[in-house]
Amino acid sequence: MIARFAIFAACVVGFALIAVPRESDWEDRGNENSANSGKWRPKAGAKRLDAASNQASPAWYGGDHTLSRRGDGHFYATTTINGASAYMLVDTGASVIALTGSDAQAAGIQWDESAVRPVGRGASGTVYGVRTRLGEVAVGDLTHRNVDAIIVPRGLDISLLGQSYLSRLDGVEISGDTMTLNGG
Repeated sequence: MIARFAIFAACVVGFALIAVPRESDWEDRGNENSANSGKWRPKAGAKRLDAASNQASPAWYGGDHTLSRRGDGHFYATTTINGASAYMLVDTGASVIALTGSDAQAAGIQWDESAVRPVGRGASGTVYGVRTRLGEVAVGDLTHRNVDAIIVPRGLDISLLGQSYLSRLDGVEISGDTMTLNGG
C-alpha cells in the first residue's frame, strides 16, 4: 500500500515538474483598477517542457485577454494596428476588421478615394470602403500579422474588430459580463 502511494506521489511530482511552469514564469497581468486585477498569467516567452517531445516549447501558452462588458451591452478592445492604438467594438458578426478613416490614417494606411466601392452589407444598407491588409493587429499580447480589413472612410462611428482577427484565436468565450479572447 505504501509502495503504491509512493509511486503515485512520484508520478504527480514528475508531471508537475514537466507540465507546470516555474513561479518565475508567471506575472500579474492586472492592476488594482483593471478588470484583470489579481489574474496571473504566464510571462511572454515563458517556456515549459512539452511532455510528448521532452523539448522546450516557447509558445506553450498563447495567453488570453479579458474584456468587460460596457454599459451599452457591448465589448470593446484597445487594439494596436501597425503600431497605432485604436479603440474598437468587438463584432463577432463582422466578417473582417472594419476601420474608420481616422483609425486607418493613424495606422499609416493610405487609400485612394476613387477606390471606395461597395464592400458589404450592414444593418443600415450597403457599406462602402476599400479592402486592405493590416501588417499587424494586437489585442494585449495576442498579435496576428497580415489580417484582412476594410477601410470605411464615412459612416462608421467606431472601428470593428471582426472575424478576420477573431477567427485566428483559439476561441472567444463570453461568461456573464466577461469576454475572453483565448490564445492564438
